[in-house]
This record gives sequence, C-alpha cells and structure tokens, in this order.
Amino acid sequence: MRRPRTLALAWVLALAAGGLTLSAAERAEAGVNMLVNPGFETLKPEGTARCWDIYGWGDNDHTSRLTDRAHSGERAMEVTLTRRASGDHKAMMYETPSCAPNVTPGHQYDVSVWYTSTSPDIAVTLFRHDVRDGWVYWTDVMTPPMSATYRRAEVRTPPVPPGTDQISWGMSLYGTGTLTTDDYAMADATVPAAGEVCTAGRACTEGAWEVLPFRNPVRAMHAVVLKTGKVLLVAGSGNDPERFAAGTFETAVYDPANGSFKTIRTPIDLFCAGHVQLADGKVLIMGGNKGYPSDDGKIGYQGYKDSYLFDPETETYTRANDMNDGHWYPSATLLGNGDVLSFGGLREDSTGSVTAEKWSAAQNKWLPMNQVNQTWSYWGLYPSMILMQDGRLFYSGSHVFGNGTPGTGASVYDYDANTITDVPGLQNKDERDQSASVLLPPAQDQRVLTIGGGNIETNPDANRLTDIIDLKQPSPVYRPGPPLPQGTQSLNGAPPTPQTGGQGKMYVSAVLLPDGKVFETGGALHNRADPVHEASMFDPTTDTWQPGMATDPADRGYHSASFLLPDGRVMSVGDNPGDGSYTDKVSVYTPPYLFKGPRPQITSVIDSQWQYGDTQRVTVDRPIVRAELIRPAAVTHSSDPNQRFVDLPMSVIDDRTIDLNVTSNPNLAPPGWYMLFGVDANGVPSVAEWVHLGGPAALDAPAASAHVHDFAGDLAAPPKKPGKRRVSAPVSPRIAGCDRHYGSVNVCVPTVFPAEVKATTKARCTWLAQHDYGRLKVNGKDDPLRLDPDRDGWACSARSSGATARSSGVGAPGKARP
Repeated sequence: MRRPRTLALAWVLALAAGGLTLSAAERAEAGVNMLVNPGFETLKPEGTARCWDIYGWGDNDHTSRLTDRAHSGERAMEVTLTRRASGDHKAMMYETPSCAPNVTPGHQYDVSVWYTSTSPDIAVTLFRHDVRDGWVYWTDVMTPPMSATYRRAEVRTPPVPPGTDQISWGMSLYGTGTLTTDDYAMADATVPAAGEVCTAGRACTEGAWEVLPFRNPVRAMHAVVLKTGKVLLVAGSGNDPERFAAGTFETAVYDPANGSFKTIRTPIDLFCAGHVQLADGKVLIMGGNKGYPSDDGKIGYQGYKDSYLFDPETETYTRANDMNDGHWYPSATLLGNGDVLSFGGLREDSTGSVTAEKWSAAQNKWLPMNQVNQTWSYWGLYPSMILMQDGRLFYSGSHVFGNGTPGTGASVYDYDANTITDVPGLQNKDERDQSASVLLPPAQDQRVLTIGGGNIETNPDANRLTDIIDLKQPSPVYRPGPPLPQGTQSLNGAPPTPQTGGQGKMYVSAVLLPDGKVFETGGALHNRADPVHEASMFDPTTDTWQPGMATDPADRGYHSASFLLPDGRVMSVGDNPGDGSYTDKVSVYTPPYLFKGPRPQITSVIDSQWQYGDTQRVTVDRPIVRAELIRPAAVTHSSDPNQRFVDLPMSVIDDRTIDLNVTSNPNLAPPGWYMLFGVDANGVPSVAEWVHLGGPAALDAPAASAHVHDFAGDLAAPPKKPGKRRVSAPVSPRIAGCDRHYGSVNVCVPTVFPAEVKATTKARCTWLAQHDYGRLKVNGKDDPLRLDPDRDGWACSARSSGATARSSGVGAPGKARP
C-alpha cells in the first residue's frame, strides 16, 4: 500500500493502542481547539489550505478541491471517488511539527468534524507519530452515517499510546461518492484518575484467589461462557476409559449467580472435541473421542465426524450434520460472515486429518468437501488459527502435542486464494506445544502474543519464551517479547522451589481482561507433571509483564482452563496429571481492579441488537474513559483462537450519556454475543452487559461497508499452493506422549522422561512413585522403558526396581484429586 508524502508508512506500522490508567494532569480548558487552520480559511500563496492536504492509498480514482460549500466561513474540503477497488482518500493535517497537534501519552482527545457525504463508506481515521518508528497508522474510531446536509461527527480517542508525541487524523472516503468536510476540532478530554483508594493490602496489586466451597461435578476438559452468563463445562468421558466403556458422557452448566450446577445429557464422547460460539449464541461442537488407544499402543485416539449444537436457552444438545472427516482435537475459527473454518485433529483411523471443514452460517450445516477449499495440509492438533482483519487466518504456532508445523512454525492462510505463506521469527517453534496465543487488546491493533510451551515428545523443561507479531506490518515477523516471569514449581512431589534459568511452563492460560491487560496463569514444567505456580499480567501498551500476581492455590496443568466471567473475575477449572487423577477444585481470581473502589455501572443500553458501523447509546452512573466488547470464552488445552477485545471509541454526550462507535469490519468483531464493559479512569470495569452484534434486527438496516486495510500485504516468503491430494497424514499412535505399555489408558507414563531422570529402571520408577502413579500393569510382552526387569507383569515392583511405588490408588481411573 502506498500513500504520498510522509504518510507512506502509516498504514503498515503500529504499536499497541493505549492503556486505561490515565495521567492525573488537569483537563484542558473546554473549547480550546488544538488544530491549525481547522476551517481551511488561511491559504498558502499557491491557493491551497495551510497545514492541510489530501492523502490516500490504494486502487481508486479521486479528485479533490476547496469548495465554497462550507459549514462556516468561506471554504470546505471536498473529495470525490469515481472508481474504487481498494484504499481511500481523506483531508488531513500535514504530518509536521508545526501542523500536527502535540499530544500526551495516556491522554484522550475529543475530535470532531462537520461533513456531508453521498457515500456511506466513510470513517474517522487516526495516525500517530511514534518517536521510534515515525508516522504510523493508529486506528479507525468511527463510521458516521452518510448525510446530505452538514452533520457533526464527534468521537473520543483511545488513550494515546506510549512513545507518541503528535497525532494526525481525518475522515476517510473508501467508497464511490463525494465527501465534504469543514470545521475540524480537537480538545484534550482527559479524565484524571482518582487517588489511591484500595485498602486491601497485597490484593491491591496482586489480586486474590478463592477456592470455591464446592467441587466440579464433571471432569471438565472444555469451558464455554454462554450468552446467558452461565458456563458450559464439557467432560465427555473426561479422559476416563471406564466411563467411555460405560457410555457415561458428562456435561454441566454452572451458574455463577447462585453457584449451582446442572448436569446435561451428553449424546457422545465430546472429550477433546472442538467448539466455537456461532452468531446466534449456540455452541457448535465438532468431533470428539470415538475411541481410546489400544492397550498395546498400536492404535491411537480416534476422532468422530459427528457434530452437535448446544442451545444456551434450552440447555440441550441437538445433532448437526456430520463433517467430511473425523477430528479429535480440531480447531474452530469463526469468520466475519458467521461461517466457521476447522482444521486438524485425528481421523477415525487415528491418522492425521488433512481435511479442512467449513460450516455455512447461511445453510446451518457443514459443507460437502467439494465446496471447501483444500490444501491437504496437516495442521496438527488444536492449531491456533486467529482471524485477521482482512479475513485471512494467522496460524500462531500454538498447538498441542509435539513439534510445530514444518518450516517456520507460523503462517498466514488465505482461504480465498487457498495459499499458505510462512511467517518467520517464532522462537523454538518445536517447543510451543500447549503454549497460549492471544490477539492482544484491542483487536484493531492486530498484534498476537504467544506464551511459553514445551514438547511432550522430547519432554524438556517448558520454556519462558514469548513472541509478539504485528500483523499491520507489510511483512510481519515475530519478535522476541519479554520473558515470562518465573514462579515456583513442585518437582517430583517435593516442596515448591523457585524456577531458574530458562524454566517456564506449558499448559498456559491467557485471559483478556476488561482493563486491556492479559492475565496469564496456571501451567506445568513437564508432560502432565510438575505444576508451576506463577501468575502475571501483560500490559500491551508497554509490552511488559507485571510479575508476582496472586497464584491459584490449585494445580492447573493438562486439561485445565481459565476464562473471564461477566463480572470481571477469572474462573479456573481442571488439572489432569499423568497418574490419571483429576482436580475438581474450582477457583476464582479477583483482579486488582476490583479492589480499587466502586465500579461504574452501565445503567441502560438503548438497543442490545447492534450492527456494524453503528453508533449505540448507553448511559452510565459516572464517567468512564473506555468501553469495549469482549467475546466470551470457548477454551480448551490453552487454546481459544476466537478470544478478542474490540475497542469501542466513545462520543461523549455528557458524563452519563455515551455513544459507542462500532467497527464497520466484521473480521475485527465476528457476529455473535459479546460482553460490553465500561471502564473508569482507575481501570475499574463495570459488570458486563450482553449485546448481540450482527443479529436479525440489526440486519434490517443497511450498514456501511467494512474499511479493510492493506496490512500484511507484502509477505516475504512465497505463498505455497495446495499440495497433492491425499487421504491423511501419518501420525504415531504415541502422539499424546504416553507409553501405553504401562497402566490403564488414562494413565500417561511419559515416552520420554525429563532430562534429570537417568535412563535406569530405578530412576524412572522413583520418578513414577514420586508422581503418584501407583501400581502399573505391563500391557503385552514389550517393556520398552525397562520398568519390569523381573518379568512379573507389573512395572516398578519393589523387588525388581529398587524403588517403592506408592500404591495410594490416586492413579485409579476416574479418581478425583482433592
């Protein structure tokens, strides 16, 4: 993408949008306009407006001129597009020190302009001057309606990001028609943060955990926050082959309002299925466990073709049509049009599925294979596929079990072109097994953070690597982020000790919070063993970690999940160590912001059915500085690729009445139910209100086209076309990192022990005893780990191993860990 003069890079470079804790500086005097020549009344000798020009990019035909059809004074600026394939044009102030207004990081500014437009395709667009990178695109903040007569568009910017000293802005025209603008204005609208009001001690900075006084009634492997505010907890057989054999498949719905659980009839074993929330709020669940591995390890897990819809209103499952292939551990990504793309997982015969699946929102079904683009690529298990603002998918490199994909381990997938393009920079791409990846707040910034990970096939110490990629760059590259803070770890059943060196964690949970930060919690050092107790807060405005947050008293490793509740707290469930037990404790984290005094309240939402490019009015009980939509969680195995935080720039009518400006781009906020939060100057959020974006009522009115930017449009690597058609990819039956020669199927004796465990019978048996494996029957004649040298059919019997295995029974199938 190209633009003339100093704006040439503005569309392809960006840092994170601002934070929520604002400076206590005095508010600027009301009515002071920070702009030079805001009405184009002062001309240069050649007859052009001082400090203003027309800028643009893309493939379009445009004309511009000063016109006497002014809102006030003698002149206005007119832009016309007669043909448009891509891009836009706009009137904007020069990006020079004497023309662009100076700003203060952390402050917010009210910007306004009077306009007429014969096109609905207009947007208020902001740029900023970064002291390191120069002028860069910042964000779109408003999509005003077209108007035949002069109308005022007014909106408050997000907080100015760190490192910004000037901003420039204008109204973009990105459809055919004529846009006339006049009387631009800008004033500092910063609301100072209140003084320190927290009296909760360490909780003021660390937050606090509570283990709830009841047990999770199901071995939940999946958690989905429903539009009703309740939480869907799906276990299926819960990684318990005895339950599978008995046909005992479980689901529960938890109601945070009263602490109650309701058990739900579950049709098949949805253990390790995929799931996503559709535009209507129903949960589409695909695949699951058709069969466990055989005792001899020759057959692995098998995936279903089946799929189901869970209705939050009736709290029941109904059958949907089958997919084209079986999938155990498939991904699921909602697109901007409400369709779903799904990749990866294991087939019915335990091989890797290379079949891409597409759910049609219009037809409410999975499409037949001949209607779905196929690359015949094997993406692995739970590949993290994040929707980009132009409709492509970014594979972040986060996945489950073993190595990353061949090549760089991260890529951009263009479904329409059916090409895959590698993206470089991901550190140790083959040790990102059960890392976590999130689209950083706000979604408009198009930055992805990837955290930690390990590799259950080689079983090294999990790492503390983080990587950040800016998908606004013309050729995005992962850059190393700040290392994950370290906590304590419980090795071999011993008391917790501090982590050292490069030790981090896998099985990471990362949760987007309403104050714009990312809460990271849970994890373990090795394959289903050695829990790590550490929690930290990532701030996207500074790309830094706040270490030392309060830690969950319960272990949260394999098969754990953490997610945001509508009241702004974080709930954590699960843990399924290698001995086959399950942690049924339920924990809730209260972040520091909830100890900082009274919460703002959203007292009314005029309309709960929202459309793209809309302006929606809400009332609050006291001033807020920010509002956003957060998509409710649908998480399993550290993976929720649909989690996103969408900024809602505000037009402040008064301290109690706010107009919220909704993005025109459904790829930034795919259709469905969202939690609407308002946040005050202290970073304290309201309780969420539920709103529906893209619903039937909203679709009755025409919406503006999406203002899609040309980011990541010059990828350095060549795109890869589809490979040769094939049925499947070969996958080892031991893909789960478990040696099935020992114990029952739900017990995971690691195929590779941690490096500090010597390759001897005694050392391995000691490690198994320390991790509560109990007695382990040897399945068949083979003994690859040499755990049964006396050939009595039992691993680690005392007389053969020299170690005393603890026969506590905690490894028994279905046993809950207290």
